[in-house]
Amino acid sequence: MHDHRKARSGGFRARSAATALLAAVTLLVGCERGSSKEPGGPTSGPSGCPSVQARAQAAVQRAEQTDVPWHGPTSGPTAVAGHTIVYVAQTMTNPGVAGVADGVRRAARVIGWNVRVIDGGGTPAGIQAAMSDAVALRPAGIVIGGFDPNSTSQQVARANTARIPLIGWHAVATPGPSRRPELFTNVTTKVEDVARVSAQWVISHSNGTAGVVVFTDASIPFAKNKSELIRKELATCSGVKLLAYQNIPIPDASSRTPREVSSLLSRFQDRWTYSVAINDLYFADAAPAFRAAGRKGSGPPFNIGAGDGDPSAFQRINGEQYQSATVPEPLSQQGWQIVDEFNRAFSSRPASGYVAPVHITTADNSDGATTWDPSGYQEAYRKIWGK
Repeated sequence: MHDHRKARSGGFRARSAATALLAAVTLLVGCERGSSKEPGGPTSGPSGCPSVQARAQAAVQRAEQTDVPWHGPTSGPTAVAGHTIVYVAQTMTNPGVAGVADGVRRAARVIGWNVRVIDGGGTPAGIQAAMSDAVALRPAGIVIGGFDPNSTSQQVARANTARIPLIGWHAVATPGPSRRPELFTNVTTKVEDVARVSAQWVISHSNGTAGVVVFTDASIPFAKNKSELIRKELATCSGVKLLAYQNIPIPDASSRTPREVSSLLSRFQDRWTYSVAINDLYFADAAPAFRAAGRKGSGPPFNIGAGDGDPSAFQRINGEQYQSATVPEPLSQQGWQIVDEFNRAFSSRPASGYVAPVHITTADNSDGATTWDPSGYQEAYRKIWGK
């Protein structure tokens, strides 16, 4: 989870026909980008799992596309005027939470609503107080921005009794409507898809021969589930070896990650070629340890973040500073979706059911951006709303 920075509007430049042709030739001959010319680059030679590696490479190439057409809703109720919604943020220092809040604000200006953001400050007491304040305001709707609704069950129950629709962002494990807790809908990508494609990136990029460290926070059920799914997908390739499954609670990441990374480097040395983390922030904290050990920012190990894609992750990727890829959420787009979902709720219509597809950002396809902001959604929602 993730963006105070202003998201770029519009989409990324489409790849040229020549680039597409080169990618097709690369797939046919079974080579990896950079394998023949980058020192310490992705592994070349025979794959450790040919059939699995081929499927992974095809999935990764689909996920890396930036010119994907809009497959979200194109019909729905026109704008219902004059509403106020409250966005309760887990903490606005979380760039994912803040990025979605910014998207909600932008969409609300277009549809003609007012938005109030209440910051929970990242503590259980703060989030409960923020939710209490939100319910007391009796708004038209409340966004549960990046925290577990069960941690504010009394406030959620009061909102349900008052018939205030609740929409979550990363609030429960799955996208779509929820009965327990009662949410009109929850906006998120599918954790299964994010976990699978991040592991497939490792399998594809390494040509099926990698030594991998997985970073997780086992104290968060959602994060633990994601890392278990990553581990399961990595295990489908016999040439990929899981060297370590490193449990570092996110609140402790800044203090513990540098020490753990130094220890892992000492233990595994050149056998450690890839990393997958349930959140990009681990690589921000790992960078000093990699640098101190004399490791190049471009890898190995080649590091992918399985989720969120905050601006600092994009900056590390674009600058080849100890992160090679991320599976980002389209934060601004999800903010616009939240507003559209509320408009459906206010019009007594069902949730749209839309789930954004997974995307992989690398230095090759980021176009220098600091957020994943696909094209087409703003135009689609404006047309639906009559704005």
